[in-house]
Amino acid sequence: MSNIPVQPANSYRLTLTLTTGVSRLDSTLMKALRDQDDHLSLKNITRDQFKKLFKDKRVLIKNQSARPSSALAKGTTYIDILLPKEE
Repeated sequence: MSNIPVQPANSYRLTLTLTTGVSRLDSTLMKALRDQDDHLSLKNITRDQFKKLFKDKRVLIKNQSARPSSALAKGTTYIDILLPKEE
């Protein structure tokens, strides 16, 4: 049985593998978004847009909304960012 949570539809998944725990999700996630090349609009996201993702509950860990101040434990964490519906 796999411990990998199901990725929600219309979302972008980041897999973070941390060698030590971190006290805040927001700074770690912003760096990971800047370092990835798979989703350019998230790579180039502004600080205001980034804050809005959390405010709108579009950042998920284990299918539950995450806070910017959420701590992350050492190991692998799957973070899903719900993308806006295409119009």
